[in-house]
Amino acid sequence: MKKALTLTVVANMTANYSEGLGNISSVQKVFKNKKVYSIRSRESLKNAIMVQSGLYDDLQTEVDGATQKLVTEKLTAANCKALEGGYMSTKGTTYIRKSSFYLTDAISTDNFVNETRFHNNLYLASTEAKQKGINLQEKSKESGLMPYQYEYDKSLKVYSFTMDLEMVGKDENFNAEATSAEKANRVIAIVEAIENLSLVVKGNLDNAEPVFVIGGLSPRKTHFFENVVRVQGEKLIISDDLLGKLEKGFNCGLLRGNEFLNEEEIVEKLKPQNMTAFFNDIKSEINNWYGV
Repeated sequence: MKKALTLTVVANMTANYSEGLGNISSVQKVFKNKKVYSIRSRESLKNAIMVQSGLYDDLQTEVDGATQKLVTEKLTAANCKALEGGYMSTKGTTYIRKSSFYLTDAISTDNFVNETRFHNNLYLASTEAKQKGINLQEKSKESGLMPYQYEYDKSLKVYSFTMDLEMVGKDENFNAEATSAEKANRVIAIVEAIENLSLVVKGNLDNAEPVFVIGGLSPRKTHFFENVVRVQGEKLIISDDLLGKLEKGFNCGLLRGNEFLNEEEIVEKLKPQNMTAFFNDIKSEINNWYGV
């Protein structure tokens, strides 16, 4: 019996930022295979998906040492979709409910090459200097002039997503459960967020939609394609293991546009759907699974 939805995505997206040093911002990175790769962390991805899907529209918070999601006997994962991503409430009795879905870090397919961008707020500082009637060059600090720089990275990244369909809408802490229609709506909202994912990074809009995606409903609650989707030299590696896993009742989607140098090989061997058809089929399967 199929119990989970699993997807592995290749997307052209930016990395998110880690700690800054003064006015210098650096992207998050991971070290593997003796090289450094930029990443978008799983936490950043999850937050973006929760926001864009609308699941955080009914989010309520409280402070108990740290800010946390508000959970009560009347506000549970069954009737509050913001709690679908899991919670830990420590006010009074401690309640923990794990997330019904999981993500991996989105790791770049190419090792990191530093591209530093230099900026300043010269126009704003000039306006401030005029308002105060001072000379910008002589009193730059009083004008608020601030040069800054940051690492920039936008590259093909691979991440995996898996959702436990049996867990959606259930809150065992309070013996509460959402309707089948509500469960299906939550899963579809997340799927649509992945299909159309966009991110705002340093004030810029970043289109992070999939250029390749593979997966579907699965009996295994795991990132089924995580270890077989590889991109090298702008080519998707079509291995026997990838083909073997694909044949176990899964499909794939490709955004045509020569993002991959071996696009024709992908079409010939994997027979991908277009992105709209792939995600429409996923949403249809979700509705059928929940009987709505």
